[in-house]
Amino acid sequence: MRVNLFALATTLVASPAMAQQSSDPFPEPIEPADGVVIVGLSDFATLPDVAGEAPRPMLMVEEPGSGRFFVNDMRGPLYTVGPDGAVTTYLDIDDPRWGIPVEASGRERGFQSFALHPHFTDEGRPGYGTFYTWGDTEDTAPEADFVPGGGQDSHDTVLLEWTARDPAAATYDGGPPRALLRIEQPFGNHNAGHLAFNPMAAPADPDFGMLYVGVADGGSGGDPMNLAQDPSSIFGKILRIDPLGTNSANGRYGIPSDNPHVAARDALGEIYASGLRNPQRFGWDTSTGAMYVADIGQNIVEELSPVTAGANLGWNRWEGSFRFVSRQAVDLNDPRGDASMTYPVAEYGHADPLLQRQSAVTGVVAYRHDAIPQLADLLLFGDLPSGEVFYVSADDVPEGGQESIRRVLFRSGSGPRTFLEIVGDASVAQGRERATRTDLRFAAGSAGRIFLLNKHDGVVREVVP
Repeated sequence: MRVNLFALATTLVASPAMAQQSSDPFPEPIEPADGVVIVGLSDFATLPDVAGEAPRPMLMVEEPGSGRFFVNDMRGPLYTVGPDGAVTTYLDIDDPRWGIPVEASGRERGFQSFALHPHFTDEGRPGYGTFYTWGDTEDTAPEADFVPGGGQDSHDTVLLEWTARDPAAATYDGGPPRALLRIEQPFGNHNAGHLAFNPMAAPADPDFGMLYVGVADGGSGGDPMNLAQDPSSIFGKILRIDPLGTNSANGRYGIPSDNPHVAARDALGEIYASGLRNPQRFGWDTSTGAMYVADIGQNIVEELSPVTAGANLGWNRWEGSFRFVSRQAVDLNDPRGDASMTYPVAEYGHADPLLQRQSAVTGVVAYRHDAIPQLADLLLFGDLPSGEVFYVSADDVPEGGQESIRRVLFRSGSGPRTFLEIVGDASVAQGRERATRTDLRFAAGSAGRIFLLNKHDGVVREVVP
């Protein structure tokens, strides 16, 4: 049954005015046992420590046709992982010879994401051997293409294009990268986001080779400069660019002619969607073509939302289905009350007993395969600190709230367990302190393969039936 947010809000605000705001807009918790899906986990690969510390992977991507995977560490390394799980250092973007030192201090900064051009392995085609990295750098000497107009000039985030001479080589054999765009960051958090090409786009499609770029709201808390709702600002957006084009203001990338704001005078032509806080992960449903984003919330609501051309997901006017008030409260009056906004298909509250008080949504995988029958036709996402993995129906997509959310647990040892329990035990077995959070990330491969990454034991695990 789908949650009726209007009825919920009406019930909660029927009494005193103070009850119209809340730090817990979902009084009914996520069902802990009903509808639980249980799958297995198998160790696939183990990434190396960096300077004695556990690796910090963010993304794993399969190379087309080879069975080889690429996976990054936020400190700078980009590894390949063979079909047998063997790990090789492919490139370190923090290598001094590139002159672009990675800013990886704190939990949120570093080598954020990367993407292989869809023609990466197609010799003779545009994009052959080309891939892109998206991350934070200490190097702020070059002039930034985009500035926030305030803040403290914390560091820069730069989109780099790398071109290998032989993409099948064990290690990167190309030259220095080309900077496509550079952003001056006002604060040390909420900086870059996800980077991806639409995996369903064929060479004849207008979307083929268009790079989607997640840009967070610039940081601090509550988007203090109101950048996510500013159409002239790059912050708080998902961009769509042609990395091989040249019609941008700096001439280093292209702006597709079918982008939603390309003809607007007061909006950046690069913008595909706006009103985002921290778009760490997005993905496509290969059955319906729908695009979804896991957008990390402030302190109250985490959201999984659809993304369409020109969509406004509401931040910082809205946090999920509710009007944003402050870090402590949302307004329960008139949920989903602005028809011009795009609201979540699923959302959950930080106060839920399954979670830690500081939650952050991650994802997102629309599972359209029969390799793992339990997950067929489910939309998978999770909470990265707690390691909870959730699902909703990909066919009967909800209309907000957390009532439709159910859990995925893992068969390990004596019975079904959470991902955090598994990572915690593994970290102890490695001689580390027990992990109290997972920093969970999903990865998807061909033939219905799904993997789970974390930043505490270095193990890449594959989900199995």
